[in-house]
Amino acid sequence: MKTADTELLHEVASLLVTELNLEIAPGDIDPAAPLYGDGLGLDSIDILEVSLVVSKRYGVQLRADDADNEKIFASLASLCDHIAAHRAR
Repeated sequence: MKTADTELLHEVASLLVTELNLEIAPGDIDPAAPLYGDGLGLDSIDILEVSLVVSKRYGVQLRADDADNEKIFASLASLCDHIAAHRAR
């Protein structure tokens, strides 16, 4: 799987900052850093909010019982790769 393009990375980083009221600039989010726990420091409620907004904006269904969630939410880059592969065109 290819790494998501820069435009999508910036778009999703901006979405995270806006929706979660993060005190970090979108450009300062390391695409390879973990989203959950260490790294960006998101918790399960944050991940749920991200899932809802990604679903609404990109038409990508992210389910709590998806076995791939750990991989999908591993980093900004992995989330963007998942969105790019599954979004409604």
